[in-house]
Amino acid sequence: MARYTGPVCRLCRREGTKLFLKGDKCTSSKCPISHRESAPGQHGAANARKRVKEYGLQLREKQKAKRYYGILEKQFKNYFEKADKKEGQTGENLLAMIERRLDNVVYRAGMASSRAEARQLVLHGHFTVNGKKVNIPSYLVKAGNVISIREKSLDSAKIKMLVEAISDRSVPAWLDVNKDTVSATVVALPKRADVEFPFEEHLIVELYSK
Repeated sequence: MARYTGPVCRLCRREGTKLFLKGDKCTSSKCPISHRESAPGQHGAANARKRVKEYGLQLREKQKAKRYYGILEKQFKNYFEKADKKEGQTGENLLAMIERRLDNVVYRAGMASSRAEARQLVLHGHFTVNGKKVNIPSYLVKAGNVISIREKSLDSAKIKMLVEAISDRSVPAWLDVNKDTVSATVVALPKRADVEFPFEEHLIVELYSK
């Protein structure tokens, strides 16, 4: 399964904003973008002074969304094509659909410190949806689905630490987290307003519509 394996802090610097890819490190003084805001590379600082054209703005917004959610180009474009076929605004449909990914739901429910960690936990089969093991990070949850940690996984030291940490992060209104049963219920499908990051999704639509 294809995924980005390089240093993620470089991605934040390239986009010029925190994408919160490293969990607690992103909110601490150790976050690299707090000390080096320029893009990575020899000419990063010089390129920052150049005027960005329309295409560049559109491309950066798309890259920002892909990196924020940990999705590569082919899959991201597939999401866009599906969102474009649905009723309503394509950009809003796109973000709302990606919010429904199982790895994102695990992260938003406070069961992982980052989306990358949530993706790994899902791949290793630590979560169930309505009682059935699901190890596909891109699985799209539906309203009424219950996401839980498998009973066998609760014996793991790492999982125990995650359970104890549930949940310091604010949980979106479309999720109902039960700390006692270590589960999260999808009470409604997410909407554009539920997306934490301030994306300008119309730029993504304009880029793919060329």
